[in-house]
Parts: sequence; structure tokens; C-alpha cells
Amino acid sequence: MKKITIATQVHVYPDRAAIPEDLQKLLQVAEENAHKSYAPYSRFQVGAAILLNNGVIIGGNNQENSVYPTGLCAERTALFYAASQYPGVPILKIAVTAVYPQNPVQSPVPPCGSCRQALLEYEVKYNQPIQVIMAGETGEVHVINSVSELLPCQFNSHFLETL
Repeated sequence: MKKITIATQVHVYPDRAAIPEDLQKLLQVAEENAHKSYAPYSRFQVGAAILLNNGVIIGGNNQENSVYPTGLCAERTALFYAASQYPGVPILKIAVTAVYPQNPVQSPVPPCGSCRQALLEYEVKYNQPIQVIMAGETGEVHVINSVSELLPCQFNSHFLETL
């Protein structure tokens, strides 16, 4: 048997004021979008903001439905809009944050597994990393330089090319 270790490097900033200005702006757009989310069931309002290679910032938010599986996360809402409106334009960064009026979010909010897989598709497609910025309403901000680091044991299109 062989044993391997998989590690992810996370850049931890004490708060939003400590991160570079471009990331602050992206998080601000994500937070604005969180407040626009449709989350009547969970009340957990998630916002995302994507920075495209052409300088355009796309916002998205979670859209819930009384039939839970038919809702959509903020990250994929923004991602799919970006891909449909700006086909061929690589994604550079995505910021994710959340607001929860009942209990303010004090920890960085990471993308769920489905969102990680969807983001990975575009990282592989454009063969360039997508930086992930994660924050709560307060507290630390975590920055990871690639979706691949969030999803180290990944399934991607390279497996399908061998079929």
C-alpha cells in the first residue's frame, strides 16, 4: 500500500480590509448579490461575483425553490450567466459570501461540491486557474489560487478523452 497526502494552500486574511483592493471590490459585488438572493426557505443568502478576463464582473445569487433540488447556488448562477453571455472569455476569479439574518456568518463560505465541479469545468476548459475568494459577513477571508485545490481528487474532461 502507498499513502499520499493532499494539501491545499489557503491564504488567510484577518478581514476584508486586509485583502487587495480588487478582491475587496469583487467581495462587495458578491455581498450586494447575496442581499438580492431568493432564499425564503433557508434564509441563507449567498452571493457570488465572477471576474472575467475582459474585466467584466458578473454577479449571481442563490435561487431557492420549494422543491429543494430545483434551486440553484449563487456560484453556478453567476458562472452559467457568464458562460452564456461571454462565451470564450476565461474566468479569472470568483468571490463567494453569505448573509444570514438569524445568525451572522463569521466564517468564510466555500462553494458546495456541485459548484466546485462546475467551476472546475471552466478551469480545465481554459487551462488556467480560477482564484476563489471566500468570506462571511465578518471575520477571516480565505483565498485559494485554484479550483483544483478545492477539488483535488477531481473528475474532469481528460477522463472522457480516453474513451
